[in-house]
Amino acid sequence: MDFKEEVVKLLKFRVKNPQIEIPPIGMGDYAFPCFSLAKELKKSPNEISKDIINKIKPNKYIEKIVSAGPYVNFFINKEILTQDILKKILKEKDKFGSVNEGKNKKIVIDMSSPNIAKPFGIGHLRSTIIGNSLSKIYTKLGYKTIKINYLGDWGTQFGKLIVGYKKWGNASLLKENPIKHLLELYIKANDKEYEPDARDWFKKLEQGDKEALKLWKLFKELSIKEFNKIYKILGIKFEVISGESFYNKKMDETIKKLKNKHLLKESEGALVVNLEDYNLGVCLIQKSDGTTLYATRDITAAIDRNNKYKFNKMLYEVGSEQKLHFQQFFKVLELMGYSWYKDCIHVSHGLYLDKEGKKFATRKGNIVYMEEILKETIDIAKKTIEKKNPKLKNKDEAARKVAIAAIFFGDLKNNRVHDIVFDIEKFIDFEGNTGPYIQYTYARASSILRKAGKKNSFSVKELNEKEILLINKLNIFNEIIISAARQNSPAIIANYTYELAQLFNEFYHSCPVLKSDNEWFRLALVQATRQVIKNGLNLLGIDVLEEM
Repeated sequence: MDFKEEVVKLLKFRVKNPQIEIPPIGMGDYAFPCFSLAKELKKSPNEISKDIINKIKPNKYIEKIVSAGPYVNFFINKEILTQDILKKILKEKDKFGSVNEGKNKKIVIDMSSPNIAKPFGIGHLRSTIIGNSLSKIYTKLGYKTIKINYLGDWGTQFGKLIVGYKKWGNASLLKENPIKHLLELYIKANDKEYEPDARDWFKKLEQGDKEALKLWKLFKELSIKEFNKIYKILGIKFEVISGESFYNKKMDETIKKLKNKHLLKESEGALVVNLEDYNLGVCLIQKSDGTTLYATRDITAAIDRNNKYKFNKMLYEVGSEQKLHFQQFFKVLELMGYSWYKDCIHVSHGLYLDKEGKKFATRKGNIVYMEEILKETIDIAKKTIEKKNPKLKNKDEAARKVAIAAIFFGDLKNNRVHDIVFDIEKFIDFEGNTGPYIQYTYARASSILRKAGKKNSFSVKELNEKEILLINKLNIFNEIIISAARQNSPAIIANYTYELAQLFNEFYHSCPVLKSDNEWFRLALVQATRQVIKNGLNLLGIDVLEEM
């Protein structure tokens, strides 16, 4: 039963496509804001609201309609709603919340994108976590999502790496700890003294020099092997692993197209697109030595991806500091005549900060090793589990899941554009607004169901306040997913799931389930809530635990 559609039907006498909202708790189940009609009817939204409730009447599904200032609020028949939503959840299970709005549509998500020959740092974690969640959200809405890990595997830094390796490289150290050794070489070679040699080596790489390519391939293979260790722990997979290098041979075509569109200007020997008329400065396309840049490669990649995937949207989950870069290259795509430029969206995020509110750093300097962070978090999770439940089986896997829940939820509950404090001790707390708290709530619901054994069909008796609040919350899950997709905001899912867990715990403490007069109904409510908590966590990339 689509109760929202019933509300729309009642309003269609006045509004063609009424925009329905979810009102605050206690003020109804759905609300229609009357502001959009004020200009047309030459009345205040408050007057319009009163006029509307005089012209529509409650029915079988909508038991009460009230005017609340500029809103018309609708109250659904709770008995029908309860029967309908519980049966739907228990039937659809993991599929509950799915819709088909994205059928035959594609979403490309450019995400994670660590740099070859450098550690997988905490700076790439936000892109990885948020991009992964957005992929799951859009998949839930029926879209085909293509997650692309677009590696930073090209550019002048590879000239520096080759110079460093030829001067100080050690094959044994490279094999033993590739990322550490390559980073040391890069730091040594990152000196003005070696800049001419570095530029020469990168130019050789772009021109296909055999020695340069051999070293570049070696660095790339070793780096990807290290990155895959991190992705395995995080439980994240990609449909495509690509890199800037893939477009090396295609960039001449891009430059040719830009010339044909009369967009390129020469500036001090370099080629640029002047975007000053749009307050976007100058977009550098080709350096004076003939080598290409980040913008050239992104423009080329975007054109190639559109040709290959015919996407409906392409999301770039990249930090806010790259805002100008994306504004520039989207504008260049527009000037080139590609109408799909408007379907390219920079989904930006803020920085991680340390406990003092400073840009995150560790005792090893300004690079935070993701491997260290994960190990530390898993160790803390394991100690907590051993203390809480020493008899729990598979503690290592449980600790990994709790650690991932802590890190993922600790990030995703926040507005992605904000800087956030990365505080593992707070993230991994089993109480409060955390991933482990929600996992623990799920495990508690699972425990109740195990004790109950086989359940019979239920009937809805008179509902109390705690039950109604849970039912209402379960009913809006679809709306929450759609809203999260519209805003590219996993925080909407995260905060909903936490609030649902809170409501469940309040219900659990107030309403006996086993051997109560209303046992079968309450067991169905427990089972449905448990399922939606699981579905919500899964959209964040978080696994549940049956026991904790």
